[in-house]
Amino acid sequence: MSLADQLPEGTIATKAVAKDWREAIRLAGDGLVAGGVATEQYTTEMIEAVEKHGPYIVVAPGFALAHSRPSPAVLGTGISWVGLAEPVAFGSAANDPVTLVVGLAAQDHDSHLAVMSSLAGVLADENVLRELIAAETPEQVRARLAELETE
Repeated sequence: MSLADQLPEGTIATKAVAKDWREAIRLAGDGLVAGGVATEQYTTEMIEAVEKHGPYIVVAPGFALAHSRPSPAVLGTGISWVGLAEPVAFGSAANDPVTLVVGLAAQDHDSHLAVMSSLAGVLADENVLRELIAAETPEQVRARLAELETE
């Protein structure tokens, strides 16, 4: 299943506005809830994980992978996509500020590996990543991700 297929309607936000990292994670959580793969409690768990462990979710320059441990708040495996209108600081010395937050819900430690592999391929190409962050609409994000599957 392609990344575009993993992002049904309601799971993508473009030009989103977040005043801080907590709000950015909430937006990612809203997408996971809209996609039917998590409850609002999971959003709280993602925020609590960063409060407890620091900005470990900021895994590359400008990119945060919002997630928490598998829990009853996870209903399925899926992702959400939040392109921010203005970058937000998460407190990562190496990778702040963040312009893209991908939310990840996984029912176990293995079910999300294929999604992560596809996502890593996208993030490795700085030009593609810039295009995706600049997208004006969710449809543009999905279309570009679908193109990548055929390149």
